Amino acid sequence: MTNNFLLEIGLEEMPAHVVTASIDQLETRVKKYLKDQQISFSSIKKFSTPRRLALLISDLSEKQPDIDEMVKGPAKKIAMDADGNWTKAAIGFTKGQGVSTDDITFKDIKGTEYVYVEKHIKGQPVQEILANLNDIIVSMNFPTMMKWGENTLQFVRPIKWLVAMLNNQVIPFSILDVTTDNISRGHRFLGKDVQFNDAKEYEEKLTEQFVIADAEKRKNLIRKQINEIVSDNNWKVSIDSDLLEEVNNLVEWPTAFYGNFDDKYLKIPEEVLVTSMKDHQRFFYVTDQNNTLLPHFISVRNGNSEYLENVIAGNEKVLTARLEDAMFFYQEDQKSSINDYVERLKKVSFHDKISTMYEKMMRVKVISDILGQQLKLTSSQLQNLNRAAEIYKFDLVSGMVGEFSELQGIMGEKYALLQKEDPEVAAAIREHYMPISATGELPDTLVGSILAVADKLDSILTFFAAGMVPSGSNDPYALRRQAIGIVRIIADQKWDIDLNKLLNKVVDVEGNEKVAPEIDQKSQIQDVVLFVNDRIKQYLNDKKVRYDISDAVIASNSSDVYYVIQSGLTLNEHKDDADFKEIIESLTRVLRLADKAKDINLPSIDAKLFENDTEKLLFNDVNDIMDGFDQSTPEVAYQRLASLKNDINNYFDETMIMSDNESLKNNRLAQLTALANLIYKLGDLNQLVVK
Repeated sequence: MTNNFLLEIGLEEMPAHVVTASIDQLETRVKKYLKDQQISFSSIKKFSTPRRLALLISDLSEKQPDIDEMVKGPAKKIAMDADGNWTKAAIGFTKGQGVSTDDITFKDIKGTEYVYVEKHIKGQPVQEILANLNDIIVSMNFPTMMKWGENTLQFVRPIKWLVAMLNNQVIPFSILDVTTDNISRGHRFLGKDVQFNDAKEYEEKLTEQFVIADAEKRKNLIRKQINEIVSDNNWKVSIDSDLLEEVNNLVEWPTAFYGNFDDKYLKIPEEVLVTSMKDHQRFFYVTDQNNTLLPHFISVRNGNSEYLENVIAGNEKVLTARLEDAMFFYQEDQKSSINDYVERLKKVSFHDKISTMYEKMMRVKVISDILGQQLKLTSSQLQNLNRAAEIYKFDLVSGMVGEFSELQGIMGEKYALLQKEDPEVAAAIREHYMPISATGELPDTLVGSILAVADKLDSILTFFAAGMVPSGSNDPYALRRQAIGIVRIIADQKWDIDLNKLLNKVVDVEGNEKVAPEIDQKSQIQDVVLFVNDRIKQYLNDKKVRYDISDAVIASNSSDVYYVIQSGLTLNEHKDDADFKEIIESLTRVLRLADKAKDINLPSIDAKLFENDTEKLLFNDVNDIMDGFDQSTPEVAYQRLASLKNDINNYFDETMIMSDNESLKNNRLAQLTALANLIYKLGDLNQLVVK
């Protein structure tokens, strides 16, 4: 007989954003539990809605396999007395294993004999294994947990019912006062309770009660319904995958519909309309065939088409109220100048341990100017960068951003253009937030890229200086995201920026210009560099760079972010070369010997002390590759160092480094140290794993 098992956890409505993650977690935990219990199965099908998490597991084995194993007991000298009688230790051991002393054998382990017995463990039937699933369920964790009643159990939402069926048999277990049964619940308003006679009836019987339990089927139905509406009206729609996922996890029986709003609201910036519909109301916005926004929206109801006109009217009313607010804020915001908004920022806290938002802008202006000068911006670009840094947070105190926080930066750009700011300044105001995620879109403009890096660097440095350093999974100010944003922008722009030197200069200039916060930033510079290095490692990992290569380049003598990244990519590119192993072995031999001189005050290299031609040849060739080495790319640096492979090998074949003659030894160590310093620019190649 084929065994099919159904598990359903019925809940009060879960937040949409946790539904998919929760069913994935349940599947992972149950799969691991069955594997640990040696219960085989062919497949697991997941079902999820806002009110249920369910699994249908097919072809489970009847029972655990029986196990015969040899169990080790006490040493023979403890198990038997001097007369050869079994001691209490031996008798107790065998009794505990369910056998007798007649079953004892001895096995010699490193000269000592131990008692062993063969133990037969009968596999438990699958019903007994499944009856312990309550422990797996209550061990689940969620972003937000809650308790209900006087219970101590915490779960994502209160558990209302449980279904656990092996074929047509209910598997008994309880969680709090809820006991498993073969009865589920249909749609909250359209359906009735559902009784299953067999686990395989689950999906079909729920459908009869207006519940599409298969999330993918539900999603496909929503997509189909939206496309039908769009086709009927000759519209276009971009079905955002995140929005579709969220809407899908809000409904059990989806019915798509469309509504309208007054076209007077189309005078509001499109981003405001889209945010109002998408982020606040979970509506899909529509355009004409030329991608012009239209005064219509598409939404999805959790129910059928009955009384749909009332649902449409209600949604139109709610959206209109929100758009009316947006129209008011848009008009009111334009009555104030940018300078008015900037003045208000003097009373807005960036963080109470650091400074006001206005003071943060003054620091970012310093960082931006240093970067702009270093990156050789034109005078007009520097002027625009300076202006952007002076005002870039102004929209935070606008009415629109106060109501629609998602529009920060976006409204700054809109309002800046309305007040005749240079388009480059306006774009930078929007772009300084980018990227807004680890893989988010990067700034397009040079000015925007510099402002984004400056803003993020200031946040990281000041939070570190104020003692708010991310630890473990705790990163309330998203400093890791900001650091990976810095790394990605620098890599995208191909900037040569020595982070250590930059931050030291920033702190000095901020002090001179009296804009530094009253916290010790200087002492945190090295920690900030290490923090950014961890994000470089993350960046290289995303680029499929081998872990040991990432470690090697992070440990280089360089704090130039782009150079370190390129070093990692360069070594990763060459790692499969036929001569890579030989090159690295010759270079690391230099590093290991040079390391012996780290505590010695070495002299300058004296060519007169060379005793063989290999010393002279290596000396001359190293001098040759030194020319422009510090300005070369990692690829050029690698090729130059690789060209020394034969010189190095011949040198070591002919030269005794650790000579008894102190002058010769130190001269040779000085020669190797000079070469090691070049190698360390590329990375600490000792950390490479070469086979």
